[in-house]
Amino acid sequence: MKYFSKKALALFLCVLVVVPLTLCGCKKDTQEIYFLNFKPEQADVYKEIANEYEKQTGVKVKVVTAAANGYEQTLKSEIAKSDAPTIFQINGPIGYNAWKDYCLDITDSKLYEMLTDKSLAIKSEGRVYGIPFVVESYGIIYNDAIMKKYFALPNRATSITDASQINSFDTLKAVVEDMTKHKSELGIDGVFGSTSLAAGEDWRWQTHLANLPFYAEFSKAANGQDPTTTGQNLKEIGFEFNENYRKIFDLYTNNSATQKNLLGSKSVADSMAEFALGKVAMIQNGTWAYSQIADVKGNTVKSEDIKMMPIYMGLDNEQNQGLCIGTENYFAINSKVSEEKQKLSLDFLQWLFSSDIGKDYVTNKLGFTTPFNTFTAEQTPPDPLARQTAEWLSKPNINSIPWVFTVFPSDVFKTDFGNALLLYVQGTSDWETVVKTVKDSWRKER
Repeated sequence: MKYFSKKALALFLCVLVVVPLTLCGCKKDTQEIYFLNFKPEQADVYKEIANEYEKQTGVKVKVVTAAANGYEQTLKSEIAKSDAPTIFQINGPIGYNAWKDYCLDITDSKLYEMLTDKSLAIKSEGRVYGIPFVVESYGIIYNDAIMKKYFALPNRATSITDASQINSFDTLKAVVEDMTKHKSELGIDGVFGSTSLAAGEDWRWQTHLANLPFYAEFSKAANGQDPTTTGQNLKEIGFEFNENYRKIFDLYTNNSATQKNLLGSKSVADSMAEFALGKVAMIQNGTWAYSQIADVKGNTVKSEDIKMMPIYMGLDNEQNQGLCIGTENYFAINSKVSEEKQKLSLDFLQWLFSSDIGKDYVTNKLGFTTPFNTFTAEQTPPDPLARQTAEWLSKPNINSIPWVFTVFPSDVFKTDFGNALLLYVQGTSDWETVVKTVKDSWRKER
């Protein structure tokens, strides 16, 4: 009996040791999320980030990068798999409409709470489904050295003392027209760079400048709902704020370095060279234009003098108007995966855009200007236009103008708009014809 008792005890102790081994962490699946990346040039950086995050948290981040121009096709293939992406990217409102069945409602997420400007998110019926993670902006870029030279003139006609005090169309117009009168003293050929209206070069006017009056019209029609979604569904437009558009467009062309009848032959490169060489004080363009300025041979504009202001055209509440800020890059969380993976995915994104390590990757390796309040001015890419974007985003009581041109009906509509503008500046057509062309082309293309 004693012998068997000892044998039984030994067997029992073995069981106690073996059973926990079969249940220990070595057999447990590692927590894993899956990020489907849009940009091949950032693939290696995202893998570095994934490795760092796993070290920090133990959560594995699988990074798959779609081939250039093949993201939508890759997403269609991957989303149908059992191991589907938990984080993917959508391309604005159009992208959301294509993938809305897979987009999780993230209205109550910390990631959305971190957004500096909540209007930038992709929304439907008041709920949030896409979070922008990198933003670009455009407005009126100006050479502050030339502006200071103007404000130092003893015989100027305006009362303000610095370009930062311009916050309305009336003030902008007064300054610009007075600068034109003093252009020889200022050493410039014109206040504005050439309003390039050559075919394929007019996107700054038929798309970017047009964004402002259409945003105002869509907002009015939206009645408190999302203006972008409203604009996407409009079968007809009234071009209600066309006079506001005309006022700023005329200000550009009447105070340009180039005569109106020659604008059809001018390119964006021409206008950026005029700015870089100090021949003009202002040009409408965006954050992507810094290299176009810095790379011009003989560039005379110092980095610290490159500033940006909103495009004022006399719309309501323009004193609180910011830059036109937007993106075509939004993160979405897969609504079809488990709640645990949804939470882990949001945790990863929150870490990336709020932790010191994550923010260092975002700023210095991905090179993003982000729309999150977790970043300081110092945590912004070094180019001056990126810093201007961050500065405007951080201003209190300033409302950025979202990019609604993403829902313009077609490239044909934009081309028709641009052609009508060219005929207008050449004096062979009137403004009423421009308005009619825009309205007719929208209806036809929609």
